[in-house]
Amino acid sequence: MSAIDFSNIEKKLNDNLDENRYNHTLGVAYTSACLAMRYDYDIKKARLAGLLHDCAKCLSHEERIELCKNENVDISEAEYQNPSLLHAKAGAIVAVKEYNVDDDEILSAIRCHTTGKPNMSLLDKIIYIADFIEPTRREISCLPDIRKMAFIDLDKTLVMILENSLEYLKSMGCIIDIETQKTYDFYKMK
Repeated sequence: MSAIDFSNIEKKLNDNLDENRYNHTLGVAYTSACLAMRYDYDIKKARLAGLLHDCAKCLSHEERIELCKNENVDISEAEYQNPSLLHAKAGAIVAVKEYNVDDDEILSAIRCHTTGKPNMSLLDKIIYIADFIEPTRREISCLPDIRKMAFIDLDKTLVMILENSLEYLKSMGCIIDIETQKTYDFYKMK
């Protein structure tokens, strides 16, 4: 992996994201680097994936759908009904086109950070978890326990987050993306 110009990436993200989203992005990058240190993973790759995980959040729903269609990316029924989910898949495309990322691990982590997927890589898990536990996240009752578990066991942390997410989505009457359910089933059985 060549040298990464983090300051240039941060500047570009700051120009494209609103203040809250930018602060969240910095929190995910920081938390990803911390988890990478804990689990002996490449800190720069984790930080870069954390920085870029929401790089398509500034796009409209229509732009995300169009971008994914143009790149022949499958769009689920849940993503059509809730296009905000598509920021992950669109983000992987934006990471390639606008940030010159060609690392498949980083792109995978960006692509699956909203729904997860069965049998995630270490970086996939780091980004998925960092997105949920980063310091600027709104406090919910289970967050302190999830933050502690993140530095003990990533798979148990995934189950905790997925259970929380599924309960929330069901209570709100939201459609649940099949990938989220598959991910939960995979890690619950593990």
